[in-house]
Amino acid sequence: MKGIVLAGGNGSRLYPLTRSISKQLMPVYDKPMIYYPISVLMLAGIQDFLILTKPEDRTAFEKLLGDGSEFGVSITYAEQDQPRGIAEALIIGEDFLDGEPCALVLGDNIFYGHGLPEILAEAKGFESGAEIFAYQVADPRAYGVVEFDGEGRVLSIEEKPRKPKSNFAVTGLYFYDSTAPAKARTLTPSDRGELEITELNSLYLEEGQLRANLMGRGFAWLDAGTHDSLLEAAQFIASIEERQGMKIACLEEIGYRLGYLTREQLLKQARKLKSSTYGAYLEKIAKSP
Repeated sequence: MKGIVLAGGNGSRLYPLTRSISKQLMPVYDKPMIYYPISVLMLAGIQDFLILTKPEDRTAFEKLLGDGSEFGVSITYAEQDQPRGIAEALIIGEDFLDGEPCALVLGDNIFYGHGLPEILAEAKGFESGAEIFAYQVADPRAYGVVEFDGEGRVLSIEEKPRKPKSNFAVTGLYFYDSTAPAKARTLTPSDRGELEITELNSLYLEEGQLRANLMGRGFAWLDAGTHDSLLEAAQFIASIEERQGMKIACLEEIGYRLGYLTREQLLKQARKLKSSTYGAYLEKIAKSP
């Protein structure tokens, strides 16, 4: 399975912060926003990534992430020159996927919780269909909303409904089988000129191939797409890290824990960043039993 991170989303909700820089390059507390969605897919056991950016941001992302070898993964890049919808990422990434299933994550989504690797591994293990992740929110009208029956089966999925049928919002994390790019090509642009991811998910629903994973109270999902949510995310990450003494979405640590990096490689990264608390943390991890 391969992973696509959509980092070319519209940053207008964070204007003027995003006037000269992509929001996914901005820090959320102590690391760039893009680290968080990459970490989620790494925890799912994915090592082959496509970062989809706006043309003007590609060089900055390449400078930040390189080819991924510093984290024990492989990263390539592609461009989405206009915001033509999340589902277009699957069309742009079709050659990269090369007939494999994939996980698609939005570059401004942050996930945290005990048991996250396990539910990601379960989603990765499917052979056909699609799986979405749903999270209960106070006001679902700003999101895609998924409706369930008493046994948890998906009944409907709607984009930003005026009268939501449930309080479960569809998060920006999706797992698809190998038919996803072909399905995306059949979509018609919506009134706002985009290939809607909800419409793609509806195609899987019509085939009886859409599954939903309900993320319960033990999980946190943050969509860092507004000024308030960006601040909330930074405060949340800071609180957890300072209390536990462990970092969230530290890509080098994840690569090391998963066996993608050796101890020597981790120490090399720590020395490169020795003047920062991040580098000190990597050194501590590398020297721990």
